Amino acid sequence: MFRAFRIGVLALLLGFGLPLGAHALVQWHAVDWTRNWGNADWSSTGSLPPATQASPALVRIYAARVGRWRSIFAVHSWIVFKPAGADGYDRYDVVGWSGAPVRHNIRPPDARWYGNPPQLVFALEGEAVERLIPKLRAAIASYPFAEAGDYRAWPGPNSNTFIAHIVAQVPEMAAALPSTAIGKDFPVDGRWVGPAPSRTGIRLTLGGYAGLTLAWVEGIEFNLLGAVAGLDLRRPGIKLPGFGRIGI
Repeated sequence: MFRAFRIGVLALLLGFGLPLGAHALVQWHAVDWTRNWGNADWSSTGSLPPATQASPALVRIYAARVGRWRSIFAVHSWIVFKPAGADGYDRYDVVGWSGAPVRHNIRPPDARWYGNPPQLVFALEGEAVERLIPKLRAAIASYPFAEAGDYRAWPGPNSNTFIAHIVAQVPEMAAALPSTAIGKDFPVDGRWVGPAPSRTGIRLTLGGYAGLTLAWVEGIEFNLLGAVAGLDLRRPGIKLPGFGRIGI
């Protein structure tokens, strides 16, 4: 019994504690610790063309490291879409500032977040997007934590919970959020057992504090206090707390 306990503790240290500690050291040297909300760069990265020059319909999901010490283990995610021929992009985020958490076009669609460049999580263009946009709008409108005071940074509902909800409502996208998207495993419907957001497997979650996901799109993910370790099956790779996915 005691031996099994020691093995379990060792597994937790190797699987979660060691990667987080290593990534903390990396971030310690990589992050500008003098940067704060007021002096951070929130400008466009230029990765998206002006909307008037992008004629096909498109949808993008982005994620970027959050600010200061939280960048060790977490990202903020958002969604951008545009119907064909539209003269502007629609960007939706959830934030923890005062007021309603769901925000429309608070930043340029491809902007840095707290000075950190966004990572492209999902991209689709063309006629298929035209069919998805009404579903995306419906998913945004149906988000159940849209009132002032609903936002909670950990374990959720937060910005990543919001995007995970959209992905679950529009499973045709077959999108998977980064393993560093803390809050993605918060159960929006309150159920501890249910389908994974991609609808390609199952997810067990203890209120977002711990859980297990087994799905083709998400892979195998063990969640402990929001940190995720696991394997990517669809695109072979490993998922480490803090570092995220590392492809083979």
